[in-house]
Parts: sequence; structure tokens; C-alpha cells
Amino acid sequence: MKAMLAGFAATIVIAIAANFGLAEIGFSAQDRYSSDSVRLD
Repeated sequence: MKAMLAGFAATIVIAIAANFGLAEIGFSAQDRYSSDSVRLD
């Protein structure tokens, strides 16, 4: 049970870190797939 909870915690930490990291380097879906003719709010 302890290993499963540690795995869940690690997954959450990795997901949050990836979200912030990719947003900082401009690799979000909004940045990658938008163009001048597309308006994303």
C-alpha cells in the first residue's frame, strides 16, 4: 500500500512539474498550434 501511494504522489509531482516546465519553454498546445488566424483566449 505504501508503494502505491508513493507512486501516486510521484505521478502527481511529475505532472505538475511537466505542466510548469513545458509552459515556461513555450511548448503548450496553445503556443504550438495557434496562428495569426486563430484566436485563443
